[in-house]
Amino acid sequence: MPDPSTYRPALGSIPEGPGVYRFRDSYGRVIYVGKAKSLRSRLNSYFADLAGLHPRTRQMVTTAAAVDWTVVSTEVEALQLEYNWIKEFDPRFNVRYRDDKSFPSLAVTLYEEYPRLQVMRGPKRKGVRYFGPYSHAWAIRETLDLLLRVFPARTCSAGVFKRAGQIGRPCLLGYIGKCSAPCVGNVTAQEHRQIVDDFCDFMGGRTDSLLRRLDQQMAAAAAEQEYERAARLRDDIGALRRALEKQAVVLGDGTDADVVAFAQDDLEASVQVFHVRGGRVRGQRGWIVDKVEDVGTDDLVAQFLLQVYGADTVDDADGSGAATRDAVPREILVPGLPEDVEAHIRRLSNLRGGPVGIRVPQRGDKRALMETVQRNAGEAFARHRVKRASDLTARSLALAEIQESLDLSEAPLRIECIDVSHVQGTNVVGSLVVFEDGVPKRSDYRRFLISAEGGRDDTLSVAEVVRRRFARYLREQSESGGGLVGEAADGPEIALGARKKFAYPPNLVVVDGGAPQVEAAQAVLADMGIEDIAIVGLAKRMEEIWVPGQADPVILPRTSEALYLLQRIRDEAHRFAITHHRQRRSKSMLASLLDDVPGLGDVRRKALLTKFGSLRAMRAADVDQVAEVPGVGRKTAEAVVAALAENPGASPQ
Repeated sequence: MPDPSTYRPALGSIPEGPGVYRFRDSYGRVIYVGKAKSLRSRLNSYFADLAGLHPRTRQMVTTAAAVDWTVVSTEVEALQLEYNWIKEFDPRFNVRYRDDKSFPSLAVTLYEEYPRLQVMRGPKRKGVRYFGPYSHAWAIRETLDLLLRVFPARTCSAGVFKRAGQIGRPCLLGYIGKCSAPCVGNVTAQEHRQIVDDFCDFMGGRTDSLLRRLDQQMAAAAAEQEYERAARLRDDIGALRRALEKQAVVLGDGTDADVVAFAQDDLEASVQVFHVRGGRVRGQRGWIVDKVEDVGTDDLVAQFLLQVYGADTVDDADGSGAATRDAVPREILVPGLPEDVEAHIRRLSNLRGGPVGIRVPQRGDKRALMETVQRNAGEAFARHRVKRASDLTARSLALAEIQESLDLSEAPLRIECIDVSHVQGTNVVGSLVVFEDGVPKRSDYRRFLISAEGGRDDTLSVAEVVRRRFARYLREQSESGGGLVGEAADGPEIALGARKKFAYPPNLVVVDGGAPQVEAAQAVLADMGIEDIAIVGLAKRMEEIWVPGQADPVILPRTSEALYLLQRIRDEAHRFAITHHRQRRSKSMLASLLDDVPGLGDVRRKALLTKFGSLRAMRAADVDQVAEVPGVGRKTAEAVVAALAENPGASPQ
């Protein structure tokens, strides 16, 4: 089963703001589209322990081979862009959000004499105009409820419409002004169709002309002293503006345009293009290009116009490369104009067979959309630089130096580090952290509770952790030939989330310590018949590296990338171990302080530990908060608070 960590974005490269993301398979097909208020939080959740994910989510992340995202300004923009991409790509894994195997759409039955606005699913029908698709039917109903006061079109079924005509009385919507009541002849068929046409224009993105017309009607009504009608038109305009919720990913005039932005340094540039068709973002493309000379933004724009809109083949918004006049939009919005802009305009106009405008947006919706594209270009460039600096330079160099310094047969792509934490031999815990390709793989971290016998000194503790870790590895290898099956290793072990199998062997094991700890760990591996895993120790005193069987340690330069990486791994193992040790020590001390509280047995004591978790949290609680724990009455809560107050010096730190 593929490992999602192979395509996980670099640490810190995912933005925290709202946006829309896409998972792609190995063929580049979009298999899932989603939106998030925080892209970093949402995407990181997909790369958690596979065992803890929903089965379909686990299938999706193991099917995918890459993930990308688009940054927007608000969640509303993310929602709109998600709708557009679901409609365009029809991702296979988005089926989880369907109610009956299809996305709901807002449909207008134009084939009827009195067209109806309704939620519709399933195959598209002839003579019906669709808007959407939407993720939820309630989103359509909310939109309709807001817009019906401005466009009071029919929404009732054929049976209700016929019955209202027979009895000569409209339904409730007709009485409250959210339907023009064509069923009883309040408007003619032609007048009702005009209302529907205006609704379709608004939903289709042509909103500016409608708002201007309503503004003019409101002003005329006020001039004629028809103040009630003017007030209603004012309220209609406000309702339309709320429904529109001005956003950067929708242009109110239904513009067909390409919006281009750049982010650059002295050597490279990131190019981002949003393809806007019918006022909505229908596609996005991006490149990282090498700057072979010192060029500015205007020169980059000129190169873009020349190469992307070629004379022989013009790339469409989906990147298909189809030579078509429609691929050249009516307008191209750029951050700067090249010197020969008129020549570019003439050339592109000939390709399109009609006028083409190239300009820099200064204000309004187009300027806001340009800023969104600019942010995406900056985010793409930041991701590229992080990958270039981390993956290709620092980490690759560090792994190569480790391989050369320790005389390894291959670069240690998976490094595991073991550390032990205790206080005078009590509450002894061990930690195992994993780094793959020089970055932590936290889903594989493990914590170990060391037995009383193994906790007598660090050497025995390290040996116990090594034995338990590789005993699990050997058993899984023998049972499944390397498959991920089997139960947990013998002995008390606490894992993060669901238990993770130990079937993947490391290339290098690092123990926190010197020669004695390394020799003890090597002896365990030798007894278990494991000879293909290298093991070293990193001592804190001089940061020397101890190799089994060598009298002298390996000394790396203080500026070495290899030493820096080993120190990071060792420090992470120490942090992981000491955090768990403090938690256990706090709970142990809290339990001992509660032993003499009358009326507090094992069950209630465990409930208190579960509720508060630490002595510090318990001290900060008052009687009412303690009494909220199930089974703990007010008198018992007062006794608990008093017992903690009598021992103010006790502290887990």
